[in-house]
Amino acid sequence: MLTNHFRTTLQQLTDQSVRRSLSPLESATGPIVSHAGRTVILLSSNDYLGLATHPEVVQAAIEATERYGTGSGASRLVSGTLPPHTSLEAALAKFKGTDASLVFGAGYLANVGVIPTLIDRGGLIIADRLCHASLIDGCRLSRADFRVFRHGDCAHLETLLRRRVSYRSTLIITEGLFSMDGDLAPLSDLVELAERYDAMLYVDDAHGTGIMGATGRGTIEQFDLEGRIPFHMGTLSKALGSYGAYVVGSNDCVQYLLNVARPFIFTTALPPAMAAAASAAITVVEREPERRARLWANRHYLFNGLRNQGFRLTPTVSPILPVLIGDAAKASAFADRLLAHGVYATAIRPPTVPDGTSRIRFTVTAQHTTNQLDEALQAVKLAGRETGLL
Repeated sequence: MLTNHFRTTLQQLTDQSVRRSLSPLESATGPIVSHAGRTVILLSSNDYLGLATHPEVVQAAIEATERYGTGSGASRLVSGTLPPHTSLEAALAKFKGTDASLVFGAGYLANVGVIPTLIDRGGLIIADRLCHASLIDGCRLSRADFRVFRHGDCAHLETLLRRRVSYRSTLIITEGLFSMDGDLAPLSDLVELAERYDAMLYVDDAHGTGIMGATGRGTIEQFDLEGRIPFHMGTLSKALGSYGAYVVGSNDCVQYLLNVARPFIFTTALPPAMAAAASAAITVVEREPERRARLWANRHYLFNGLRNQGFRLTPTVSPILPVLIGDAAKASAFADRLLAHGVYATAIRPPTVPDGTSRIRFTVTAQHTTNQLDEALQAVKLAGRETGLL
């Protein structure tokens, strides 16, 4: 009976062109990868600065593994806290300009763990409509009343704030840089509304860390709001090329989360190699601003190339360059033709994005060369013509 349910559900997903399957790479992530025995250009990686394969980052992981082993052996509060964890937390706090930080096993664990500790039953959460699934799940787990405001629409948010009962505990939630659209949250306006209505603001800066702001500290630096947003979270798995997540803030904030955030308390600590790699990546980010410069030059080059070909993009201002297609089947067909022409760029379909907004989410990195981007743009043109999108 359960097997029939599995098969029925899978068939429904197939019929809707939203069934997923794994498509393994046969090499390390990078601008050029091996896939199904072929060499292709990868335009679907979040390794924005190319740090996942940076020699210093890799060496840091190797040395930590040789010294501390492959696993931490326990949760952080038992016996799993090792020197790479404390060094990373110190490096993150310094990098982000806060008193302290706390490392989690993954961004999903951080969001579903932290949000319920900030607000519970009787409170009110108001989140941007396009927030990541981990943020939405954190909202639901909190048991607070949950509302959404239209994407980036502060007027709508203020309407919802005005309607609430006076003095009700309220949490506003947003991504800093939205992962599927590549646009920025109106953080300055969100901070002003949070201050005016005595609400907390929770920012997920997973995709902003390392690439946004004058020194790469993220979207909060980009908007010059570092003194007005007391804590936020981000990940180690995008621009920092490692794995895991963090929350930065005051000592009291970090000590509070250390004692009450269930995914932190009840999860084995991050492998020492990942913590050491992330620390090394922070050093590279601070020492090599030219990586961000190359990333942004590549971003502008690919963005202009896609737009000049006539594709419709989201209002992106980042290295995330989503080409909107709409229909899930057409997006899948476009991705298939791209791969046939040597470009690996995945179709993003519901439920990751809303119905009718399926897309190819191109992401460019600092490591791509102009020749590679020219080859990719030629492939995009051919695939667009073959699928009737151009």
